[in-house]
Amino acid sequence: MRRTSIRTIGMTLLLVVWAVSPLRAETKTIARCGAGFLEEVNGYRVLHLKGTPYEMGYQHGALLKDDIRENVRFLFEEKANELKLEVAGANLLNPKRAIGGIAATQKKFIPERFFEELRGMAAGAGLDAQEVTVANFIPELFHCSGFALSGSATKDGTLYHGRILDYGCDWRLQDHAVLIIAEPEGRIPFVNVTYAGFIGSVTGMNARQVSIGEMGGRGLGHWDGIPMAILVRMVLEQANDLDQAVAVFRDNPRTCEYYYVIADGKSGKGVGMEASWDTFGVVPMGGTHPRLPHAIKDAVLLSAGDRYEELARRVKSGFGTFDADSARALMDRPVAMKSNLHSVLFETKSSRFWVANAAKDGAPAATQPYHAFQLTDLLTHEPSSQAPTLPPPPADSAPAPKPVIQGASVTP
Repeated sequence: MRRTSIRTIGMTLLLVVWAVSPLRAETKTIARCGAGFLEEVNGYRVLHLKGTPYEMGYQHGALLKDDIRENVRFLFEEKANELKLEVAGANLLNPKRAIGGIAATQKKFIPERFFEELRGMAAGAGLDAQEVTVANFIPELFHCSGFALSGSATKDGTLYHGRILDYGCDWRLQDHAVLIIAEPEGRIPFVNVTYAGFIGSVTGMNARQVSIGEMGGRGLGHWDGIPMAILVRMVLEQANDLDQAVAVFRDNPRTCEYYYVIADGKSGKGVGMEASWDTFGVVPMGGTHPRLPHAIKDAVLLSAGDRYEELARRVKSGFGTFDADSARALMDRPVAMKSNLHSVLFETKSSRFWVANAAKDGAPAATQPYHAFQLTDLLTHEPSSQAPTLPPPPADSAPAPKPVIQGASVTP
């Protein structure tokens, strides 16, 4: 019998390790600014922000300066001209001024730290603080689908939270797509699936295994509260569990008609929730609502019309078999609309997630490849010491003066 050499055994074991170990992501640091840095992970831009609100805003503005400036320019100089915005029966021909009025109305409800972050971003990007602030209130005007599956609904009991953002591909936001890995001073780290220049969130997950996505409805003109995107951001940096996430909406003044799916990897539970200016309600997994008539065990589904019916049909058909691949397929067209800007699947307990963005030519995210990440891994990333370094805000500089938010009155 031929003797097997130690070298051969060693090579065989090494090949087995390579086969069962995940391939390490290819990372490249683009630039650094203070404690923050911008990197590419397998070709996807990931922005790391750390520190005080002003420091995080400044890092954001400096590291994504060109994207933020182009995003703001396009939104207000080109796309806004196409808007036909009507509030309380009156047509508002100047959307920028109208949004400024919404921002002014809501300012008294919003924690000051978010305005400090916006002032830092404006300073870092070299923009007027008013412009940056008004741009961040745009999500309040546009009113997607989501689901959470767990327990007996999935192959091995894993909780999956799917989120489809159907905002519109013609806003070119996908050109400025970025993952923000935020580590706010004294608060919970989180990932925000977002776009350059926006500090609020519509899709995200935190380091306490809580994930959230929203679905807009009607109710334009009800602005006396905290904007939806800021409430979602508050969940990401404050909520340790599902109950605390729900409490952020229950215990704060809200604005227009919005719906949410929130999931908690620790408990394996998720809920659907309506949190509008005058209505609050929660639908648990397996529950029903007049607008969500399909009760499916260990599942909560949030969509509308034919898209809801198709989502329910797919979940019933695959019940008990869902894994990450088949859960992502639930978000395929036509559950996702032609306006599908991004789609995300969270495996909240492990902190793994997958992101697809609309193509530059406007093809919906559901037709594009997914990028895989893990929040716990991204939080360990460190910038290369060889990467370019941008100047941080001066150590002795205080936050810039508060901008005076101006605009038309839009309260009904």
